[in-house]
Amino acid sequence: MGPYVQGPEHSGFSADEIDTSRPHPARMYDYYLGGWDNYEVDRVAAERVIEVHPQVRHSARANRAFLRRAVGELVAGGIRQIIDIGTGIPTSPNTHEVARETAPDTRVVYVDNDPIVATHAGARLTNAERTGFVLGDVRDPKAILDHPTVRELIDFDRPVALLLVAVLHFVRDDEDPAALVATLAEALPAGSHLVLSHATGEPYEAYAEGRTDVQARDGVINVYKSATATLNLRSKAEIEPLFGPFALLEPGVVRVPLWRPDGEVPGPRDLNNTIFYGGVGRKA
Repeated sequence: MGPYVQGPEHSGFSADEIDTSRPHPARMYDYYLGGWDNYEVDRVAAERVIEVHPQVRHSARANRAFLRRAVGELVAGGIRQIIDIGTGIPTSPNTHEVARETAPDTRVVYVDNDPIVATHAGARLTNAERTGFVLGDVRDPKAILDHPTVRELIDFDRPVALLLVAVLHFVRDDEDPAALVATLAEALPAGSHLVLSHATGEPYEAYAEGRTDVQARDGVINVYKSATATLNLRSKAEIEPLFGPFALLEPGVVRVPLWRPDGEVPGPRDLNNTIFYGGVGRKA
């Protein structure tokens, strides 16, 4: 999450506004996933995170797999419109690729506030039919909803899948993440869904030996203090209310590998080292 001028008059960033002097969470996440669309400053910061929490790459991949499963299930259930906020550097299979394995007519709007993401999105995402990209920020939900690209591709009279995957932990408490979700939810009709994942610092509740590694947690948080957005870890009890009007589907908010797995389920120790909770909710 970088510098962003709120409001509908915001038309994007010029090239000289791209901040490569500080690490950006989207580019660090790309590095965790093994991507190459990042800068030296991002790699240095990401390696500092890996040094104090070596399992972060495992968590990033598990989170990406959760996104794919959730999107696949929702499209199989009839969803044909998706708004993916905080999409990050495009990593194949992308949201529209997963969706179109089941329904080729699915419409997808990607949203991110990093101009570097916008550059890669133009090359890899928006050249596909029925896809668009919006340079926007989850902290300014009205500007996203009112954006011409969103209005062109999304029919708000039909159910929408809203993706907030690994984004709200970059929103501070004083920025009221629950209110941001509520604003987005208000625009969506009944039958819409929210796919949400969020980083945590608490141990996995079903791991008897689980404990918070305070040194590792604080080390990771300190790295992100130098980035364009701080990391705000939350507990499961703090994450569940973020779903607001979206009633949680089974199995609720769980460590992401446990959300409707399609393969072998990790053991308690690995789940303890997976820092993401995830869940899917439906608007009644």
